[in-house]
Amino acid sequence: MPLLKPLSAFALKGITAAVLGTVALSVQAAEYEWTFQTSETAGEPQFELKKAWADNVNTMSGGRIEIEILPVNAVVQANQTLDAVQSGILQGHLTDPSYFSGRDPAFGMLGNLVGAWGDPLEFLEYMNHGGGEELYNELVNPYGVQLIGAAATGLESFPSTRPIRTVEDLEGLKVRAPEGMVYNIFEKAGAAPVNLPGSEVYTSLEKGVIDAADYTVFSTNHSQGLHSFANYPNYPGFHSLPMVSVSLNKEIWDGLPEDLQSILETSVDKLAYEMVFELKKLDLEAVAEARQDPEIELIDMAPEERAKFRNIAKEEWAAWAERSEMNRKVYDSVVEFLQARNLM
Repeated sequence: MPLLKPLSAFALKGITAAVLGTVALSVQAAEYEWTFQTSETAGEPQFELKKAWADNVNTMSGGRIEIEILPVNAVVQANQTLDAVQSGILQGHLTDPSYFSGRDPAFGMLGNLVGAWGDPLEFLEYMNHGGGEELYNELVNPYGVQLIGAAATGLESFPSTRPIRTVEDLEGLKVRAPEGMVYNIFEKAGAAPVNLPGSEVYTSLEKGVIDAADYTVFSTNHSQGLHSFANYPNYPGFHSLPMVSVSLNKEIWDGLPEDLQSILETSVDKLAYEMVFELKKLDLEAVAEARQDPEIELIDMAPEERAKFRNIAKEEWAAWAERSEMNRKVYDSVVEFLQARNLM
């Protein structure tokens, strides 16, 4: 068997050039560079999960897509990102559609149908296999926006300065609630809702402007110190499970090759389940810590009281269904889904 000949200097030079050329290709500028704004402040667990999603998109696309993730209010206010994505000021957003209820009440119904979901996996099943994503795109496409996919946080806890064991305990409670369906349902349940941005929840609880807050998951509330003032948190929550809409400017979406569209859709599916299970893990850790604090009392509302709250919510769903043709479509779709699975 002949011995291998040593490579000549010319051959080595050729191989080196080829390797350097490959490296240059791998670090070349991305084909698509986008900015997405979220609805969280920097450093929150959900914000970090969304940054990891952007990194994953970059990896899955082989560097062809690069996404910058910005915190709430970085470019526009939380309720203005829909317009910003349509106009191209932002290329996309990851946010709760309820912020846009003032544009169309259907955003509130799809974004956070209060009292509907007992578990985030129920909601994700509806969005992916019950017609929810198709309905959402029917809603947002006229605004020049395309839903890539839906994610969800989990049932939000309910930090309160006084114990809420029954629906009757909500009477007169000054609760922070965003505009739209959440606000209306708390009002119907006897509370006195106050429309405040999430960034003002801590100081508002501290100063007594509000008694309780529809805000976010237990672990985030706990890490921000809300239970120092609102030391009667309801967990698991009984009311709110918001959607996280991961959306892109529709003109950009329509111009993407199919492989990148598929990569984006797959990446959001991964984000959705990572968000559910990572936030659940953080919640359980925070709950275990809170149980060691004698000043904090966790309250798990009894099933019959949860049913009372849901019945109030269901009446409001039906009332909202009369507001527009799209609201009626959402209402009929969700009710059909819940009934088919014995969830209502």
